Amino acid sequence: MSDQSPAAGWTPRDPDTPPHGGGGPGHPGHPDRPGHPDRPGKNARRHRTGLRRLLPTWRMVLGAVLLLALLIGGGLVAGYLLVDIPPANAAATAQSNVYLYSDGSQIARDGEVNRVNVPLSQIPLTVQEAVLAAEDRDFYSERAVDPKAMVRAAWNTATGKGTQSGSTITQQYVKNYYLGQEQTLKRKAKEFFIAIKLGREKSKAYILEGYLNTSYFGRNAYGIQAASQAYYGKDVGSLTTAEGAYLATLLNSPSAFDVVSHPQSRTRALARWNYVLDGMVKKGWLPAAERAATQFPEPGKVRAAAGLSGQRGYLVEAIKEFIVDRKILDDKTLAEGGYRIRTTIDRRRQADFVEAVDDQMLGKLDPETRKADRLVRAGGVSIDPATGKVVAMYGGVDYTRQYVNNATRHDYQVASTFKPFVFAAAVENDSRTQDGRRITPNTIYNGDNKRPVTGGRIRFAPENEGQISYGNITVNTATDLSVNAVYAQMAVDVGTAKVKKTAIDLGVPEDTPNFVVGPAMALGTLQASVLDMTQAYATLADHGRRTPYTFVEEIEKGGDKIPLPERTPVQAISREAADTTTSMLVSVVDNGTGTAALAAGHPAAGKTGTGELDRSAWFAAYTPNLVTVVAMMGQDPDTGTLESLYGALGESRIGGGGYPARIWAAYTKTALEATDPVDFELDLQPGAAQPPPPSSQSNPPPETPDEDTEPPSLRPTPTSGGQDNGGQDNGGQDNGGQGGRTQGGRDNGGQDGGRDNGGRTQGGQDDGGTGTSTGRGDDAGTGRGDDGGTTAGTQGGTGGPAGSDGGGVIGGPRPPSAFLE
Repeated sequence: MSDQSPAAGWTPRDPDTPPHGGGGPGHPGHPDRPGHPDRPGKNARRHRTGLRRLLPTWRMVLGAVLLLALLIGGGLVAGYLLVDIPPANAAATAQSNVYLYSDGSQIARDGEVNRVNVPLSQIPLTVQEAVLAAEDRDFYSERAVDPKAMVRAAWNTATGKGTQSGSTITQQYVKNYYLGQEQTLKRKAKEFFIAIKLGREKSKAYILEGYLNTSYFGRNAYGIQAASQAYYGKDVGSLTTAEGAYLATLLNSPSAFDVVSHPQSRTRALARWNYVLDGMVKKGWLPAAERAATQFPEPGKVRAAAGLSGQRGYLVEAIKEFIVDRKILDDKTLAEGGYRIRTTIDRRRQADFVEAVDDQMLGKLDPETRKADRLVRAGGVSIDPATGKVVAMYGGVDYTRQYVNNATRHDYQVASTFKPFVFAAAVENDSRTQDGRRITPNTIYNGDNKRPVTGGRIRFAPENEGQISYGNITVNTATDLSVNAVYAQMAVDVGTAKVKKTAIDLGVPEDTPNFVVGPAMALGTLQASVLDMTQAYATLADHGRRTPYTFVEEIEKGGDKIPLPERTPVQAISREAADTTTSMLVSVVDNGTGTAALAAGHPAAGKTGTGELDRSAWFAAYTPNLVTVVAMMGQDPDTGTLESLYGALGESRIGGGGYPARIWAAYTKTALEATDPVDFELDLQPGAAQPPPPSSQSNPPPETPDEDTEPPSLRPTPTSGGQDNGGQDNGGQDNGGQGGRTQGGRDNGGQDGGRDNGGRTQGGQDDGGTGTSTGRGDDAGTGRGDDGGTTAGTQGGTGGPAGSDGGGVIGGPRPPSAFLE
């Protein structure tokens, strides 16, 4: 009988004993035995505890990745099979956009599409290579789509590095010809699959030819042949390498990089052009020596469509620029057409503006007789300050004759129209003079010619108009007479960085050309557009509340409305700062260089300005419910260079208080003829109210001085002229002769304009001669004494030559070219 006993060393197994436990209590393997925990066998499953229970296992991760890859792969295959190459889109035969006045009547259509297709063989190789250098340097070696570039572009856009494109030329061609410019996921997905399929079915030459024939180059030109004609007046086969590189540059930003229509973008356009040429050198397509000798090829003038003649073209281009700049639509999408754009332009007020310019300026030009009249340009913008709506705009004599819009260009200095922003900054920041006096309209400053500015790091001693020394004068008087010495010092007292911030808050764009911080900025050295200045003055008119301007009421296509950006008003500066500034600008119109604006018949506040070398003359002014800025500019019609306006319209000089102010008055009077005059409701800073007139009592009661009262040492000392045999000139008044009074270019006194506003005249008088009293300001006056004698006045007001209605002549010594009024 066999032995059934277990082998030696094995413990008999009790069926009631747990598998890995011991015997009963006290047994070494029993779980109750202290110090001997239950140890699972090596094949037992471990249980995850704590946070590890929330984490997926590697098996789960691997499964998810495989499933995702399977889904993506399946989606790509399905997309490739389901998405067919469609027929050409509507952009291949794009529609026109329709632009409407605010009442729904039509302003213009932007013309039919200009497109001429050419085979690739007719396009010079260097032009093809320039386009590749600009847009896709690895076109011939890469696949139809570049996922890495698409991810990188999406990341850069999402992280705020700017909207970027990761598209290859194949994708861009698909977007141009088969789809559209919509920024939607559906369109991008279709673009992806069509590009892959097109890349497999068509040659690189076919795709490049299609791309060059469908791309938009600006000037309503689709395709390289139309662009060659639009910019250089030649067929594509005659383009040079430099010209081809410039056309390639335009693909990046077709409208903005046109250096003719947007001269302010010239620097960016040249940088892009250089990038293209440098790329050709890197790829070995252009010898370095030839690159070094390449000069920028200036494009020709814009030939506008006949349907955009008169003001229509200026309006359409300004509206298009607004839409693109505000990213409502990009220029390529807008160029596809089919949009109905209802604007804020008031049809009646637009006509009023054109009529005012025609009557007050254009009708008096005689370019055949006066060569300087060929140089005259004019621009203007009118805004409703409560809504920010642009209700009228004057861009030039005719869009088909003068393409550049004078209302939106950025190449003329704004001159003394900037000075109100300096004072507004002073009130906004509770600024004080160097000796601790709060700056108000009644604060005394020294207004002497070439007085060195103190307290700043930059040495600056500005000249006053006519090189006049005014002595101690109030800020209000310095504003009336546009005294440079006072405002340069005030800018330093306030802090030039604070002045710039206030100007930006009011509405002057931060990237305005020549917007340099320093005491000279007070004289208006920056080159803001008429539109920009109208926005800033509209903020003052609306008590410091800035409502971003707009040209657009509604954009619609196919029954769908395009979303417009929010224009929430903000309190840019305090009401106290804006209203106190307004109070001084009212004085400029009533008593200073802007009296011509009184002809509007409405209470107004404004400021004149005359630019460097008299290249421009400005009048910026507003009533409580309408803000308008008018500028005259000098430009050679053949070369495009900025020129002085000396001798234009038969005047020795053109000032802001002359023709610009008269245009403003004529337009404002007509535009507001259906409304009653409205006074300004102003909340002024403490100490800003005008002091009462002097008492007639022989011994007036003493006043208690405060910190804003002029100290006795700063009170102005009267200046009087010499006297010889009964004639005297004092304060701009010729007491030796008959005379009337000249204001705002109007002589109310007959043949003699004996008194000019606020002037001082210095000099003697001799018997037996005819005298003249020449004045300072935007205009000047002349006077004649009975007993003769020449009286040479150094400061006058706003008059014109005696017995004339022309006004606008500024007499007195001519300051150097660096001076700004």
